[in-house]
Amino acid sequence: MHTIYKRAGWVANTNIYEVNIRQYSPEGTFNAFAGSLPRLQDMGVEVLWFMPVHPIGKINRKGSMGSYYSIMDHKGINPEFGTAADFKNLVSQAHALGMKVIMDWVANHASWDHVWTKDHPAYFERDEQGNFKSPYDWTDVIQIDHHNAAQQDAMIDAMQYWVTGFDIDGFRADLAHLTPLHFWKKARTAIEPLKPGLFWLAESEEVSYHEVFDASFTWEWMHITENFYKGQVNLNGLYDVLAKYDTDFPATAYRMYFTSNHDENTWNGTEYEKYGEMAKALAVFSCTWNGIPMIYSGQEMPNLKRLKFFDKDPVAWNGEFGLHDFYKTLLALHKQNPALRAADAAVSTFHILTEGGKNSMAYLRKYEQDEVLVFLNVSNERTGLVIKDRLVDGTYLNVFDKTTAYLSPGGFIKMQPWEYLVLVKIKE
Repeated sequence: MHTIYKRAGWVANTNIYEVNIRQYSPEGTFNAFAGSLPRLQDMGVEVLWFMPVHPIGKINRKGSMGSYYSIMDHKGINPEFGTAADFKNLVSQAHALGMKVIMDWVANHASWDHVWTKDHPAYFERDEQGNFKSPYDWTDVIQIDHHNAAQQDAMIDAMQYWVTGFDIDGFRADLAHLTPLHFWKKARTAIEPLKPGLFWLAESEEVSYHEVFDASFTWEWMHITENFYKGQVNLNGLYDVLAKYDTDFPATAYRMYFTSNHDENTWNGTEYEKYGEMAKALAVFSCTWNGIPMIYSGQEMPNLKRLKFFDKDPVAWNGEFGLHDFYKTLLALHKQNPALRAADAAVSTFHILTEGGKNSMAYLRKYEQDEVLVFLNVSNERTGLVIKDRLVDGTYLNVFDKTTAYLSPGGFIKMQPWEYLVLVKIKE
């Protein structure tokens, strides 16, 4: 199973940066965020994913500012962020710097005071008493009726509005699997001709949704790595998930890897709460495995606090971006080395056979003469690895410290606790 739509060629070696406008600055505006664009461009960011930019419902609002995902008007702009002109200008500035913009899109639910509730109440489901009803325990939103064809058309019209009016480059579908696949097929079929090459990202791990979506989240990987760090599963548990992904998902499916996002940061903790000193090794994995890496607002500092979801709680920028160069190195490698292209049939990914280092990962990504060799020590102990794989043979450049070393079967590698090595084979 694979998408029935033409995939944008630029996606295979791209990356994504999730933008939380409310918490990105004290001002919490589009214009304030625009000042960070040159820094993010220098870091190598390619796709800016903006959490919903729409006005937030007031009825049953949570906290003082409400949830981004309780949308009052799918064609509106949250006035706290600025104006429609401000957002359009921000998109233009991002494009001028070579970046693309995708919007968070909530198709499953809306706020109790959404504009459709007055003009088109039939767009929403009702309970036995005839009242609007909330999905699950999400009391600040009401369930959209996905069987209403007019509602589908109105939702698609709103999506088209942002493509034609603001020149956005795609959508991140919130909880995509809660909205029937036939809607997404209808939406992409209608929207695709407006701007060929749009990027469609599903917050889902439903394999069938790759009929429409280019990319999907790797939630299971994120959870299993946390369980591994806590000692609840062993290394084979990690490999089992990766093998499952290879078996279950089509080879053409882009998978997005991450160590944090808005939900995880707020509700489950920062990557350092969840993974401790393993966090950077997992970030290396996200940028070098077969997929698309994603970075959340503030990880480049790094941000060490949970950001509130319903109230103002800005990232405590300190003027230092301690992981800027770390991510810059990884994103540049992911962009420039064809061996790191995602979902490319011409790229091979191999687990490298080693002896010793029971809690270490070793893998090779290869495209013709381009090779990237990665070693991760995902333990709090020093370890030593003996290379037992004939695939490793040559001189390799360490992308971080720029040293070179000749490696071949029988070679020995010492690794410090939580250390990561990213090595590029020097072509003869």
